Parts: sequence; C-alpha cells; structure tokens
Amino acid sequence: MSFAETALLGAIAGATIYIGLPLGRVKAVGPRARMALAMFSVGILAFIFMDVTSNGESIVSSALQSYKHSHSSLGHVVGLFALLAVAFIAGTVGIATLERRLRPSKPAPPPIAGGAQEATLAAASAIGTQGAQREQAQDEQARAARTLALRTGLTIAAAIGLHNFAEGLAIGVSAKTGAVGLATVLVVGFAMHNATEGFGIVGPLGGVRPTWRWLLLAGLIGGGPTFLGTLVGYQVHSGSLEIAFYGLAGGAILYVIGEIWTGMRRHGMRELGLWFIAFGFIVGVATDLVVSYAGG
Repeated sequence: MSFAETALLGAIAGATIYIGLPLGRVKAVGPRARMALAMFSVGILAFIFMDVTSNGESIVSSALQSYKHSHSSLGHVVGLFALLAVAFIAGTVGIATLERRLRPSKPAPPPIAGGAQEATLAAASAIGTQGAQREQAQDEQARAARTLALRTGLTIAAAIGLHNFAEGLAIGVSAKTGAVGLATVLVVGFAMHNATEGFGIVGPLGGVRPTWRWLLLAGLIGGGPTFLGTLVGYQVHSGSLEIAFYGLAGGAILYVIGEIWTGMRRHGMRELGLWFIAFGFIVGVATDLVVSYAGG
C-alpha cells in the first residue's frame, strides 16, 4: 500500500469523530438525557482505558518474554516499564496540575469606598447596587461554568487524541508491512471507535452548547492524531513511542473519568448513570471486536 493511500485511510479513520460531535449543538436534550449521554461517554472512556493499558502492558510483557528466552536484556524490559510508568503519571498528575493552573482565580472583591459625604448616596442606592452585584455574580458564575465545561471537553479530546495516535501507528505499520487487509479492517474498526468518541467529548458538557468552531477544534484534537499516527507508523516502527503514547493516554483518560464521575454524582440518578456506563462500555467492546477479528 502506498504512502498516499495509507494517509487517506488514516484521515478517514480520524474524521469519523465528527459523527458524534454535532450532538453537542442539539437544543432539545433535557438534563436527564444529557446525564445519560455523559455516563455513556464514561463507559466508552472506561473501555478505551482498558484497551490502552492492556496494549501498553502487552509491549512490556513481550519484552519480558524476549528476555526470558535470552533474546533481549533486562535493562530493555525495565526501561519500557519505566517509560510506561512515567507516561502514565504524566497523563494523570500532569493534566491535573495543568488544569489547576489554567483554572481562573476568584475575582477580587470590589474596593469599599468610605466617607461621610457618601453615606446618604450609599444608603439610597444600596438595593439597586446589591441587585446589580447579584446579577453580575450570576453572569460570572455562568461564564466560569461554561469555560470549565468547554475546557473539560477539550481535555477529553486531548486524552482521546493520545489514544488515537497509537491507533494510527498500528494502521501505518500494518500498511507499511504489506498487510493491506489488516490495515483496511483496522481503519474500519478504529473509525467506528472514533464515531463513538465524539459522543464522549460532548456528553459531559451538560447544558453548555458549544460553537461550531469549538466542535471543529475538538475534532481536530481528538481525531487528527489518528492521521498523524498513521503517517508516523508508516515511516517508523518504535515500541518505545507506542508505549509512551499508551501510557499518556491511559493516565489522561483515567483523570477524565474521575472528573466526569465526580461532577455527575451531584445530579443523582445513580442507577441510570450506571446503566449507561455499562452500555457505553459494551459498545466499545463491540466495536473493538472488528479489530480483534481482523487480527485473528
């Protein structure tokens, strides 16, 4: 398979993430449905977490088996394990630290003006001022909540993008080695995955309605790495590169799952949420069976 054909397959696999993203623009979705969608996305992310961590562990396990049969050194095994551990920690603690620093600080309280000549004016305008301050505080809270929701969505997109880069590596490597059938079915399977990942990005937004520009950016962050990974995988095959991205993706997805779950618990409807988590996980497993069948 040529480089251009491989690049086209990678682009198709990554672009399907836009199938689910427009749901974030739908107005006629009630709070209960949005909560169900958010929990469905958690189920999908839980499957992706299992997938990337098992893939990363399998690389270390293969190196360990190679050492067991005296085909590689113990240092190689330890190095891969250390790389996986560092990448995983960077994906969890690193993103948490970055998001804490990006979180806007609380606005400073307005200065208190004093003076005898202002006492009468302050008393006359107290009610109006308090009302205006309440409205301003509510507006600021709404803007902060919207900013936080959209930033969380982009964090999810980034975590999914790390995972999709590793998937793109698999497409590129299989195409380069001449396994055209495997590469094609991998594209189909990963495209199905990416289609559901779009729901995972917009599900936790709640009542926030993103702009088309934001959806375009989220799709590029989440789906674009599939295309980039395909290009890199066609040119270079590196177990260390794969394990680094698997570790980063696993850590980032675990962090995102914790954030979504913490936020959703405040809304109640625990049993409904668990049903949709299970449903999302099952959908992830079902789409992955296509890839497993190709490999079998």
